[in-house]
Amino acid sequence: CLGVRGAPQGGRRRCAFKASGEGEGIMLITTKGRYAMRLIIRIAQQGPGGKIPLRKVAEEEDISLKYLEQVVRPLMAAGLVRSVRGKGGGYALARDAADIRAGDVLRAAEGSTVPVVCLALEDGSDGCPRKDACTTVRFWAGLDEVIEQYVDSATIADFVEHAPAAATAVEGC
Repeated sequence: CLGVRGAPQGGRRRCAFKASGEGEGIMLITTKGRYAMRLIIRIAQQGPGGKIPLRKVAEEEDISLKYLEQVVRPLMAAGLVRSVRGKGGGYALARDAADIRAGDVLRAAEGSTVPVVCLALEDGSDGCPRKDACTTVRFWAGLDEVIEQYVDSATIADFVEHAPAAATAVEGC
């Protein structure tokens, strides 16, 4: 695992792949992605139409409020959550929890779930300069497909349904 520059609560780390000679590579799942999952599950636990203030999520999940404010923005932009203003306001799901997949949340928070840099280059660019000569690109593309299928196989409703009775904030999740 590589240390996080500017981590929200000193010393937190994220696991990452490091592409040799290229600095940090594509992050499989960063703190932002993990926190986005925790946030959207906490919102979904309020039930249909329910809402929860971000401050309360920050306290209950032991996550910096400032960091959660950054995490919620891409979830709103992706149409996964919405802000409810006024007394008793907070954040609510923009769609039914059964219609939101873990992959939707991770892609909104992370931008991508590709496991290696060369696959990320395929989207919106000329691609990897070695793709025609690469002997491993099919392997990485297959891994990407498996990851996509897996993260899209679980809905937020699944997480709520299978949540432990006494779900508490645990360091590192």
